[in-house]
Amino acid sequence: MVDTTTLPVRPKTFAELTELIGCELGPTGWHEVTQGLVNAFADVTGDHQWIHVDPERAAASPFGTTIAHGLYSLALGPAMSAELLALDGFTHSLNYGYNKVRFPGPVPVGSRIRLRATIVSVEQVAGGIQIVLRQVVECEGSEKPVVVAESVARVVEA
Repeated sequence: MVDTTTLPVRPKTFAELTELIGCELGPTGWHEVTQGLVNAFADVTGDHQWIHVDPERAAASPFGTTIAHGLYSLALGPAMSAELLALDGFTHSLNYGYNKVRFPGPVPVGSRIRLRATIVSVEQVAGGIQIVLRQVVECEGSEKPVVVAESVARVVEA
């Protein structure tokens, strides 16, 4: 039986992963979204759209401030997921991709975000195990989630 009361949850086998199907894990701790982090993300990706990096111009926008890139919040998914689900009991794990991604709400710079995750499915595939995880990123003070994504991971049992 996998202990879901202590985070991160640490399954070690296919059977233990299947026990987690339907379990919501989280939330994670809060992650502060700063202008410096958003600017660094813009530099790495080359996406310098003014709504993300120009506080003066963004002040006159409907948001009243700069907002983080949707992909910034999505990119934090693996690190935040690791706060909830540790796959270190497996030989290795890797991010296999995403089935669905939506950005229903903005993330104003200066706000905080956190993640809740639910194991959607676990199945044996050639070479290992595939895990589908529904990730919901919420922004403090917002009624809408800011990211809803279905991430796919692959792991190999030890």
